[in-house]
Amino acid sequence: MIRSMTAFARKDTEGEWGSLTCEMRAVNHRYLEPSFRLPETLRELENGFRESLRQRLGRGKVEIGMRLQLAENVAGGLEVNLPLAEEVNEAANQINRILDNPAHINALDILRWPGVLESAQQDMAPVKTAAKTLFEETVNELVLVREREGERLQPLFDNRLTEMSESVAVVRQRMPELLEQQAQNLKDRFAAAQVELDPDRLSQEMVMLAQKSDVAEELDRLDAHVSEVRDTLKSSKPIGRRLDFLMQELNREANTLSSKSIDADVTRIAVNLKVLIEQMREQVQNVE
Repeated sequence: MIRSMTAFARKDTEGEWGSLTCEMRAVNHRYLEPSFRLPETLRELENGFRESLRQRLGRGKVEIGMRLQLAENVAGGLEVNLPLAEEVNEAANQINRILDNPAHINALDILRWPGVLESAQQDMAPVKTAAKTLFEETVNELVLVREREGERLQPLFDNRLTEMSESVAVVRQRMPELLEQQAQNLKDRFAAAQVELDPDRLSQEMVMLAQKSDVAEELDRLDAHVSEVRDTLKSSKPIGRRLDFLMQELNREANTLSSKSIDADVTRIAVNLKVLIEQMREQVQNVE
């Protein structure tokens, strides 16, 4: 199964406490690298979110953002700590009694004292529960989008792998004919130079030509790597790194085939193989 690393997902939820929105954006990255932008009241949930994300995603740079809008009846107001306010007022009066020119303390002076004016306590438990559920739903959506993007890549890989297999089969079929042509060309060069054919020398030249032109091993490896790519594409685990390695191996064999080529058609096929491999490699960079 191919899963892309590029995806976007958004989910919303509402309750008596207000509304909450979660957005996730993912792009390709060598490792899993999540970053969070959470409301301060939900900051304590980040570690749990990270662990959940690590269990669902293998790779990718993922940006997670949550926006919380509390309902007016839940947003809370201000509360006055009356006992502390009375203590502050009494302390100020005590100081005023020993001063020659006491200054009257007003209500704003008392309210400015740390701890006198406090935000009303809010019950955030329902919000946190909703946030956890919303996060999981958004991750599920993100995974589905990545899988849908991966499904679009499947035909691209299938078509290019099929074309590669056909190209390798063409070269394999033509190799005996090409080697025979090369042997005849060698005999013709000896004849044109009016050099007497030494059977041992001719045998040595033929062996060297066969060794230099033998691409059977490269063709076998190309077939093996193509089969391995097909098997890897069926895996349910993250496959991006494995595919990237296989693209390197395919490219290495295609380069060797090109360097050993003794025919223009084989050279053209080798170049086309490298083009197909590069097209797949570009897509592999976005595969989880």
